[in-house]
Amino acid sequence: MSEPEVPDDLARLWRLSAGTRLGRPAALDVKRVVEVAVELADRDGLAGATLPKIAAALAVTPMSLYRHIGSKDELMVLMGDDAVGLPPESLGVLGEWRTSLRQWARANLAVHRRHPWLIQLPISGPPRGPNALGWMDMGLRALRDTTLGWSAKIGVITLVGGYVRQAFITGYQLEQARRAAALDEVQALRNYSRDLSDLVDPQRFPDVAELFASGLFTAPEVADTTDEDFSFGLEIILDGVAATISGNQ
Repeated sequence: MSEPEVPDDLARLWRLSAGTRLGRPAALDVKRVVEVAVELADRDGLAGATLPKIAAALAVTPMSLYRHIGSKDELMVLMGDDAVGLPPESLGVLGEWRTSLRQWARANLAVHRRHPWLIQLPISGPPRGPNALGWMDMGLRALRDTTLGWSAKIGVITLVGGYVRQAFITGYQLEQARRAAALDEVQALRNYSRDLSDLVDPQRFPDVAELFASGLFTAPEVADTTDEDFSFGLEIILDGVAATISGNQ
């Protein structure tokens, strides 16, 4: 009985050999196309990784790229898996689940910071590539010794991964807006308070009015709290996971 054939796009994603060919190796292959695409996206954003621009960087015609990728959508999948890379080996060291999952989340955040354009890639389904599955494996491994079942474990890493993605999107977009306005976070928060304090009616927005009156946004010691905010939200999620695990015991 013959082995089932692997779909072409999956074979390219996993870099499976198409068979032995006689003669010299091809000057261009999937790996090289994806490497250049990622380099362009890192430099110019996802809009800088169009097929014509990739082709120009490789000194080939755009149509010739289709010998190595099936479509622009497939290229996005290939780029995403290449950019996330394999998770750090240190994550494979089993320890207390909370510490391991916290490290997993922070390593995931670091990937997004290296490749901000990842947030622009569409999510079309569960992980399929070897690198993405490597991250999935490490997340599940962090929860290996808990009482959670498979469905709950998948739910946890989906929740934590989704939090990382959304936290990065919010922070990144705020940072881009501050750069455009030539402001740091301290000045941006002070401007926010100055512009809205007189408009916020305590009768209509009683708690928001109290917040502005507290001086939180204008205190002299106000500073960039991006990492603190990320940690705060992450720990709340981990508290919820801990409560779920305790409830299963």
